[in-house]
Amino acid sequence: MSVVAELVKNVLETPFEHFDPAEVDRARSKLIDVVGCIIGGANAPGCSMLIDLVEEWGGKEEGTILVHGIKVPLHNAALVNSVMARSYDFEPTGPLVDGKSTPAHLSGTTIPTAITVAAHKKVSGKDLLTSLIVGDDIASRIIAASNLNIDSGFDSTGTVNAFGAAAIAGRLMGLNAQQMLNAFGIVLNQFAGTFQNIFDAAHTFKLPQGLAAQAGIFSVALAKKGFTGVRDPLFSKYGYFALYCKSYQLDILTKDLGKHFYMDNTCKPYPCCRSNHAAIECVLKLLQSHSIAINDIDEVVVDITPTARDFAVGQPFKIREVPQIDAAFSIQYNVANALLRKGAKLEHFTDEYVRDEKITNMVSKIRLTSTTSPETPLGAGVKIKMNNGGEYETRVDMPKGNGVLTPLSPAEKKAKFFDNVTFSNTVPFDRAEKALGLFERLEEIDDVTEVFKLLVV
Repeated sequence: MSVVAELVKNVLETPFEHFDPAEVDRARSKLIDVVGCIIGGANAPGCSMLIDLVEEWGGKEEGTILVHGIKVPLHNAALVNSVMARSYDFEPTGPLVDGKSTPAHLSGTTIPTAITVAAHKKVSGKDLLTSLIVGDDIASRIIAASNLNIDSGFDSTGTVNAFGAAAIAGRLMGLNAQQMLNAFGIVLNQFAGTFQNIFDAAHTFKLPQGLAAQAGIFSVALAKKGFTGVRDPLFSKYGYFALYCKSYQLDILTKDLGKHFYMDNTCKPYPCCRSNHAAIECVLKLLQSHSIAINDIDEVVVDITPTARDFAVGQPFKIREVPQIDAAFSIQYNVANALLRKGAKLEHFTDEYVRDEKITNMVSKIRLTSTTSPETPLGAGVKIKMNNGGEYETRVDMPKGNGVLTPLSPAEKKAKFFDNVTFSNTVPFDRAEKALGLFERLEEIDDVTEVFKLLVV
């Protein structure tokens, strides 16, 4: 059996009962996290434009745009739900496969795809979780095998995520093995995504993730009609690995296949790029440990890895067309924000907060260096120099949120969900609370539509 055939078999034939309870719990936790992020991002910059467009297009009322309650064709609903989920860069990241962590964003595509299709098909909670677990697993294995190189310029949210979306939609829509293979071959033709979106702080930073969800559903629907695709979408001469990877580690694709199911490993505590988190934590630690007079700061030196320094977060902070995105992908902004506001909350990324003159003044005092070891890719150090010559310094190698090393507690995850609900001010709190209770026993539910009806206004 070929590698692709093995992966297809795992996607289509693995029963819910095969999963370890811990895997089910992780999948459920991620689903709750992403639903919270969809609610929180429902009215984020750019979302209304996309919603207006798909509503203008109209079409068959199949899928529901969460929060807004608008019915549109299934693939367009998944597109919007995914874009809303990514809006504050707050959703889960970092699949951990065989001890190898990759800086990818899978859940913001796979979970909106799963919940959009599952609600349309009126499936059970077990079926929803099963599709999500097997879809996340194939996407995690492919991205881990890819030896992701940010310098390539490809944003994996627009490539690998589409395989995960197709796997989930294919499972929920009842494809057979040949149709599933064709769906993967079809989706290969729709890959896209560039990191330039993030450097330019454009609305498009969250678009590849949504386009992957849209492409996955479209490819499955077309394959179900009998449309054929590339015979080997992974290993052919112009397949995925040949086109998008400088190097790859193919044994990861099938190692312990069907025994271990992989997925995103990080639940973010802050609504911004993960590369900012260690520096934020350094600042908060220093403020908690010392009496630092903000007005007496002379300079703040933030040390990060050379890779982070060369990435968008290392650019000098400036406000362009979309201030929220400028702030979310700036170490300077996030350090200044943490110093001034002693945290990093959703409201801190709204225009009013980003444009605050106090931020501009503090940013001018922040200098970046890049001597942190690549062995701690998410690490950072912060040194605060005072006008009187005093210095305060600390370092964080692994910021909070890593599911293995620095996990959020169940209480912190629940608080994050309700922070999104409160910030959004759309879904009534009592309905969000009821939905959360249903998510917590999702595998007992026969028809998931009863849950998602609670999440529209």
